[in-house]
Amino acid sequence: MAAMTAQEAAEQAKGLTFEKIWAIFQEVGQKQAETDRQFKETNRQFKETAEQLSRLEKTVERIGVNVGGLNGSVGDLVETLFAPHLGEKFDAYGYNLRRVFHRVNIYDETNRQRSDIDILLSDTSLCMPVEVKRWLDTTEKVDEHIKRMRLIREYPPAEVKGKKILGAIVGAVVNPEVREYAEQNGFFVLELTGEDVRLLPPPEGFKPKEW
Repeated sequence: MAAMTAQEAAEQAKGLTFEKIWAIFQEVGQKQAETDRQFKETNRQFKETAEQLSRLEKTVERIGVNVGGLNGSVGDLVETLFAPHLGEKFDAYGYNLRRVFHRVNIYDETNRQRSDIDILLSDTSLCMPVEVKRWLDTTEKVDEHIKRMRLIREYPPAEVKGKKILGAIVGAVVNPEVREYAEQNGFFVLELTGEDVRLLPPPEGFKPKEW
């Protein structure tokens, strides 16, 4: 851009008053103040995010040290903290699942262990084997529980004999498509929320499968 000549500058200055010049200075000052404010806010958010990431890293590290990694701890977490109240999630369906059994083994007629049940909820006439997964992210994991349910019917443990059998799956993270697949196969689906286990609302017309 070419430099302005003295004559051009004089033409530009025509009509300018002290009040107009002062207004221009004020506008520039306001814009600078707003820029400074935005910079400070961005810097604050950056520091806050960095602190949150630091806390998260320490939490993950502490979990790994205390319980040997999340992969092997989700089932224990549900059993220890949430299982005693897990049956309450089904009160709306008229189930009274207040008895809770952990790690129930399934043996065939030769006394060979064929599978096990993470959590078994039960009342006098109904029981519900609950499978716990860290990631409920593939339909194969639902298929595994289908096979387990068939084994439970074929070789019912003592806590199951003579009772109606329904099924449920708990996931720390639940893929929507896998949830849909599980519900299509008659399973209730629950999800960890961090402070509790939430029964995901089944689709309209859902009927739990009796195994």
